Amino acid sequence: MSMFTGSYMSMSHHTNRPMRLAGFMGLLVGAFLAQTLAAAESKAAPAGLSAAQIVEKHVAARGGLAAWHAVQTLSVAGKLDAGTGDSVARSTKLAEEGTGASIKRGAAAAQGEGAQAPTQVQLPFRLEMKRPRKSRLEIDFAGKTAVQVYDGQNGWKVRPYLNRDDIEPFSEQEAKSEGEKADLEGPLVDYAAKGTHVTLEGMEPVEGHNAYKLKLTLKNGDVQHIWIDAQSFLDVKVEGIQRRMDARMRNVWIYQRDFRSVQGLMVPYLYETAIDSSPQTHKMVIESVAVNRSLDDSRFAKPQMLVAGSPAAHASTESKKK
Repeated sequence: MSMFTGSYMSMSHHTNRPMRLAGFMGLLVGAFLAQTLAAAESKAAPAGLSAAQIVEKHVAARGGLAAWHAVQTLSVAGKLDAGTGDSVARSTKLAEEGTGASIKRGAAAAQGEGAQAPTQVQLPFRLEMKRPRKSRLEIDFAGKTAVQVYDGQNGWKVRPYLNRDDIEPFSEQEAKSEGEKADLEGPLVDYAAKGTHVTLEGMEPVEGHNAYKLKLTLKNGDVQHIWIDAQSFLDVKVEGIQRRMDARMRNVWIYQRDFRSVQGLMVPYLYETAIDSSPQTHKMVIESVAVNRSLDDSRFAKPQMLVAGSPAAHASTESKKK
């Protein structure tokens, strides 16, 4: 499983809030849904490989155990899909008007543009991760930057796109989710040491290729499925956190593609999220990955108001560091 997937689930979760902005997507959803239905009953896995052997080959395909143990920080940047036409228009209106804007006026602005065909926008983001379980996510939108940080125990967020300029603590559910995430390397590396039990449930096709369907039972009892390509042994599909849509909980699938080597580690540069019964998917495109860049712990501390400013302010801060 990708080391980005946990944060991507968070990013893609944010894209279904009022602005559709955690992680990341519109391509071939019909094919995905048809594939899911066709693979409802797993084929029996071929004899010869156990779940432990599949995981071992997967870790090797991703770069190897020693290489992942050597990773202390990861810095990722790219763009993610966000929203449909009405939600983006509404949130843009709120963000641009600042503290004087109201939800009622934002909703009116959205209705005024409701005749437009639904569209998505791509928002620049920056994600920094540091052991143990520290993370910082920044997303630029309408001239402002949303910030979400986790210091390994506590989390905070600044969401100016919702006309909120205060620093909010993570909700109980958000804090629980962050605390239970795997570290940088994902849940399959050192899974036994993490208290995770892995079983092989069979074979299923993923985008036209056979894949091993693994069931992970985490230490806290939660269950997740990951699909490992039978030829490359890369994790090409991951079960995401269920999403509530139309008053029902829907299954979420994250497809991982375009794996590239970064300092010997195989990293997906394209993530695509599909939700059952939804006609639209969302993409997250990775543009750069840096391994073991120096990241001060202050980057993961409770943010100050300045960090929620514009991307220009962020660029200025970065230039001073140099």
